[in-house]
Amino acid sequence: MQGAKAVSEVLASDYTVELLCATPQFLDEFYRKDKAKEVVETSEKELTALGSVEANNAALAVVRMMPPGQPRLSPDTYTLVLDDIRDPGNLGTIIRTADWYGIRQIVASEETTDVYSPKVINATMGSFLRVPVYYTSLDTFLASAKVPVYGAFLDGKDVHRMEFGEGGLLVIGNESRGISPAVARRVTDRITIPRYGKAESLNASVATAIVLDNLRRR
Repeated sequence: MQGAKAVSEVLASDYTVELLCATPQFLDEFYRKDKAKEVVETSEKELTALGSVEANNAALAVVRMMPPGQPRLSPDTYTLVLDDIRDPGNLGTIIRTADWYGIRQIVASEETTDVYSPKVINATMGSFLRVPVYYTSLDTFLASAKVPVYGAFLDGKDVHRMEFGEGGLLVIGNESRGISPAVARRVTDRITIPRYGKAESLNASVATAIVLDNLRRR
């Protein structure tokens, strides 16, 4: 984690900070005793040399990844399901968008890019701290689901007219291929974002935002 905002947020989270390198000003403002196993006071110049963010002039943290867990499904909440999202920027933006719309967990296929990739972390703008991502076999996971499974397709019911229930699973497919056949057969309600122009497709993160916005209007 790099930068004042990102590091201050991780210090306030449940993540374990193994090492914190920060300027005296940052430590005075944000650091509380025992929030990091090791603390090194450093200069802005040294932080810029250590990190990959050019304008980092406050802090850098080495953070332990959370151990794998299991998602908890509820009939009155929505969970986002990602089928083979490969682009780190897309995944990070999807996590950030989910956080904005109050989605509290994401279930991802085993092929989906790693949530702890630096590009993903940067794109989440801190939202990965609030929206955990669980990796699993989607076919097996969806086979046992006892809630509606909504899937975004090029054909399906207009999302603007869809009557969403109180809870369920919302599946977003691969950037170029969409939802895989194995996952598609588990979808109970096919939805689509109507096209009014000539673009061939929508970016996965944009499609997620549109669907979640309509979901929250129900």
